[in-house]
Amino acid sequence: MNFLQGLSRPLRLAGVVLIGVALVAVVIGGITALNGDGDNGQTAAPSPTATDGTTAPTETTGATPMEPTPPSPVPPTSETPPPGQPTDTATPGGPGGTATQPGGTTGAPGAGDGGAAADQTAAKWVPVRVYNNSTIHGLAARAANELRANGWNVVEVGNYPQGIIPTTTVYYTPGTDEETAARSLATAFGMKVEPRFDGIQDASPGVIVIVTNDYKGSQVKGS
Repeated sequence: MNFLQGLSRPLRLAGVVLIGVALVAVVIGGITALNGDGDNGQTAAPSPTATDGTTAPTETTGATPMEPTPPSPVPPTSETPPPGQPTDTATPGGPGGTATQPGGTTGAPGAGDGGAAADQTAAKWVPVRVYNNSTIHGLAARAANELRANGWNVVEVGNYPQGIIPTTTVYYTPGTDEETAARSLATAFGMKVEPRFDGIQDASPGVIVIVTNDYKGSQVKGS
């Protein structure tokens, strides 16, 4: 008879229970030992906590920090300055620029074209019509000859009987080349100059000269 058979029934039951508990403890201990060996060096340390209660970022070990990529060089832009910046281009009429005269010409008034004298000479191509309104026979023909001798383009000679003109006058159509020609001719011959009046408004194009008894001829010396 073995040891257990020599004991009473309650004692045998208690002994079996103790042996079972011991076996379970041994198994659990072995499992714990095995798990402990596998976890060595792998347990992460607790994340450091900032003093203000927030969790500080953890550092990743083994990773190489990325170097910042230098910015690519910006290609040179054109020489055009941004809006609002001064430029080297001279402003027309400003310092360094060339003044623009009315009509689109540049330079000082009268430069390159001879001034008023050149305008008067160029105006002589305008047709001129000479009419007599005096009591002097042939006065219009005489005036026409003098005008031609001074380079004027006389295209018609006749009489003007539709009223009395108080003084020898040169008439022109406003807004045309006739005005420049009329003023030039009036200056050269000492005549009055006015725009066309209603009686001759619809007459043929050109400067109209109506001579009266006070016609004196050319006022230009040497003509």
